[in-house]
Amino acid sequence: MAVSTGGGEDEVMSTINITPFTDVLLVLLIIFIILASVTKEPKLPDAHNRDKVVPSQIVVIVNAKDQIQIGSNTVTIADAANAFATLADQTDHKFTSVIIKADPKATYGTILKIMDAAKKSNLIDFGLANHIQGTPQGQNG
Repeated sequence: MAVSTGGGEDEVMSTINITPFTDVLLVLLIIFIILASVTKEPKLPDAHNRDKVVPSQIVVIVNAKDQIQIGSNTVTIADAANAFATLADQTDHKFTSVIIKADPKATYGTILKIMDAAKKSNLIDFGLANHIQGTPQGQNG
């Protein structure tokens, strides 16, 4: 003989099964851990060149604090166009190229603004100087 509780099939379950919820959370956790290890910024390769910068070219140096040196003058980004125009006039517009030596920590936007200022003075060829293999790390070019 079966014993009945009197409620029949109309009783509501009062507990929630959290096992599927826990499984989903663990799978998401694993996915995020894998993505975090994969999406690290890759190390940039070291560039090597054999040619030194020719001293007669127009050289721009940008340090890690985005301070700009055009030729032998330290200028602001607002004065860069005037500095390029002055150098172009002093060299009788002999050069159309600019060599940019930028610290790896310099802002990309600063480099673009320098290039834009140089283009206003018809300096349209750009080169990026890097560490020359075989020289001490503190000396570029």
